[in-house]
Amino acid sequence: MNLLYSNDKMGQYPESWYAATSKPLDPLAALKGETRADVCVVGGGFTGLSAALHLAEAGFDVVLLEAQRVGFGASGRNGGQLGSGQRRDQEELEAMLGQDAAHRLWDLGEEAKQLVRDLVAKHGIDCDLKPGVAWTGFGKRDTTHLHHYAEKLQRDYGYDQVSALSPQEWSEICPSPAYDGAMLDMGAGHLHPLNFALGLARAAINAGVRIYEQTPVQHVEQGTKPVLTTEHGKVTCNHVILACNGYLGGLNRDVAKRVMPINNFVAATEPLGAEGAKVLTRDIAVCDSKFVVNYYRMSADGRLLFGGGESYGYRFPRDITALLHKPMTEIYPHLKDVRIDYAWGGTLAITMKRLPFVARVAPNILNASGYSGHGLGTATHCGMVMAKAIQGDAEGFDTMSALPAPGFPGGPAFRSPLLVLAMSWFALRDRLGL
Repeated sequence: MNLLYSNDKMGQYPESWYAATSKPLDPLAALKGETRADVCVVGGGFTGLSAALHLAEAGFDVVLLEAQRVGFGASGRNGGQLGSGQRRDQEELEAMLGQDAAHRLWDLGEEAKQLVRDLVAKHGIDCDLKPGVAWTGFGKRDTTHLHHYAEKLQRDYGYDQVSALSPQEWSEICPSPAYDGAMLDMGAGHLHPLNFALGLARAAINAGVRIYEQTPVQHVEQGTKPVLTTEHGKVTCNHVILACNGYLGGLNRDVAKRVMPINNFVAATEPLGAEGAKVLTRDIAVCDSKFVVNYYRMSADGRLLFGGGESYGYRFPRDITALLHKPMTEIYPHLKDVRIDYAWGGTLAITMKRLPFVARVAPNILNASGYSGHGLGTATHCGMVMAKAIQGDAEGFDTMSALPAPGFPGGPAFRSPLLVLAMSWFALRDRLGL
């Protein structure tokens, strides 16, 4: 079974609020016949589009092959949160990699956020980019940790965009009975992810990138001139960028054993009107402290966009609405009778260390994937980093590729059942408040 088609129709975006409110791009033709390029990019999400755009602007002849539509995967379905740093916090990174490496990764995370803002401004991408993401705790222990972390970022990283909020201060922003205090990061942000992806695609096309949609790659033949085979065509090139994330399939076994697809889900309520002030009084995004994170924000048209839940098989659950209704109403009991107009799933990818797998899987084949829920800025940035590496500037690429990337126990065949056991344990800890 192929994740590209197991939950979606060929050539169609999911029935999401993002798709319903997107600024659509006319379908692009599939590849037919043989062509050549300097670089062939596989995957039309944030990573691939950013890589293609930056390479084309540097004068490279670029072909991008997308199996479905640009922005079809996680890039067009996610929570739209542009977070600071990396997926692992700086304390964890310092313990894992040392202070120097942790500081360099923090700087790259800051570059990633700025890159998104710069791309939006430079190319006039209309994607409702707004500042502000809060991390909130379910009890005093969580809140104490968040406040400690805010102080650490201010003290050790000179980051003045973050502040610690007391329970009273947080309740004035988020009047939910479920939470204690919070950490508010006004240097982070949120946006309409599908419109951002479509904006990148338009910019790439304008820069000369040849994008082919509904063109899944069947095989990559390595060599001094790699050849990528599709159903109706071939691309011969000098360099390949794999930007497939959770939709890689069997295209590269070295990546597949380190990067695992999982599914996550988002719902959009009906417009809440005045009730929206009982959800959030400021236009910020929120993540909570559960291991399987709940994340949410208000949409531009006054809906609650609420994400969470995970599954590890190929199929999405039959009733995504019910899956998300439960945690949503635990946080906001007054929304129990509110209609949910859209509910959709998407496939992202995680790694064992919850850090991206960036690697040169062959001398002229680069990969970046496994963003583990921190992909909006990181994926866009990794695309640029790979583009620079192909141009001869590998500093950022070398930093990211040095991150630990162990394979999942059992490899691709057994990683899913083992992960289910581990995640079930963490879900139990969430329910018990441990």
